[in-house]
Amino acid sequence: MAQAVRLNIAEFPGDGIGIEVMKAAKQVLDRAQDIVGGFKCSYEELPAGAFCYKETGEALPKASVDAADKADAMILGACGWPEIRYPDGTEIRPQVELRFIFDLYAGVRPIRFYPGIPSVLSNPQRKPIDFILIRESTEGLFASRGSGANPEVATETLIITRAKTEKLMHFGFKLAQRRKKQGKVGKLTCVDKANIFSSMAFFRSIYDRIGLQYTDIQKEYCLVDAMALNIVRKPWEYDVMLMENMYGDILSDLGAGVVGGLGMAPSGDVGDSHWLFQPSHGTAPDIAGKGIANPVAMILSGAMMFDHLGDKRGDPNLTKAATLIEGAVERYLAKGQRLPTDQGGQAGTTEVCERVIAELEAGIQR
Repeated sequence: MAQAVRLNIAEFPGDGIGIEVMKAAKQVLDRAQDIVGGFKCSYEELPAGAFCYKETGEALPKASVDAADKADAMILGACGWPEIRYPDGTEIRPQVELRFIFDLYAGVRPIRFYPGIPSVLSNPQRKPIDFILIRESTEGLFASRGSGANPEVATETLIITRAKTEKLMHFGFKLAQRRKKQGKVGKLTCVDKANIFSSMAFFRSIYDRIGLQYTDIQKEYCLVDAMALNIVRKPWEYDVMLMENMYGDILSDLGAGVVGGLGMAPSGDVGDSHWLFQPSHGTAPDIAGKGIANPVAMILSGAMMFDHLGDKRGDPNLTKAATLIEGAVERYLAKGQRLPTDQGGQAGTTEVCERVIAELEAGIQR
């Protein structure tokens, strides 16, 4: 029997419900690992976040960064707390710092509606909503954050570089190719504001040039304000879309809103040699400690981690584990019974976890 592949995962539980959903998600990941076999994940819990800052004066200790640097992947619950801030009034966001430290330039935000939960949109033709939003995560308006304030005026400069945008475009086109092999449309939409800003015209020109290398992928443009409308009017028409950092920060939340909220929205921040996976939601101080946080986004973020590692390593066991988890979540939600509390149900964090694991185990018999 071949020896199991061993993987070291850097775990940042963070603050608030991040700690709660992380615990639940790891139970699902561990069960999928046991079912599939062939790999073994070891999690190293690392301090970071608002309460870490309050206790130690550091939101992201160097020791945590060094450990994460050596890991095969990073997984994060949620970080931040409204009452705990830096002296300039900004919130504690080590997840943003990790993007810059490890050059996690591609923010991957899957937007998928799962039948069984309440529908937010009127969709009389019942077309599936299943697209991926990619935000460049290290440049754009975030690149100069905190650098231009005085008592009279505050400025931030939007930065787009050729080198980083080329990498983003290749990432987007390759993701569209992968989805096409899975039966999706195979289309990449460039979202920008090229009719107004020269930086966005530059962004679009790189999309055009790189796109010449991907003749099998459909291409289209959409202005960012029009996309805000279209995500509400006809989200089922999109496959993969990519955009500047701030545009993606806003539109990814809008996309989550049309498929049930941030509790249903996983994410990954991907670089060339490091990657981090986390739910799109925050720490939710209003429900923290009550045991009612929806862990689905965290569970699906873990599945994204397995899928990414499987793709990078060419390991079918990791890919299979990701597929099993996604299928278990889909079957649980499709029943429409004992849904998470943010979907109008009564199931708390632990119960949702248990029901997904039950579907994992039932799936073995199919």
